[in-house]
Amino acid sequence: MKKSNLIIDKSMAFAVRIVNLYKYLKENHSEYVLSKQLLRSGTSIGANVREAVQAQSPADFKAKMYIALKEAAESAYWIELLEKTKYLTEKQSDSILSDCNELIKILSSITKTLKEKNS
Repeated sequence: MKKSNLIIDKSMAFAVRIVNLYKYLKENHSEYVLSKQLLRSGTSIGANVREAVQAQSPADFKAKMYIALKEAAESAYWIELLEKTKYLTEKQSDSILSDCNELIKILSSITKTLKEKNS
């Protein structure tokens, strides 16, 4: 039986939402530039988390988690920009931004714990 991991599960679910949002923006709004940036950063979160799980050292794990956190922060930026430029409604933005902010909180907690362990 596969063991569940909160950050892996949530980052994968977020990536799926981002891919679907990218398709929606491309097909319904013909928006390619901002959505492509969001696609890259939003799917990178989970990829870096997965890499961290397979890290070769504690330093490698820490570096990958920090990258995942930075990608989550960047994703929040693109989501906010898409709302401010009217590609997303406030309701659409709030929904996916809520998931993004949850990832940011989890990743912030992980990286804070890592920083405290190394102090």
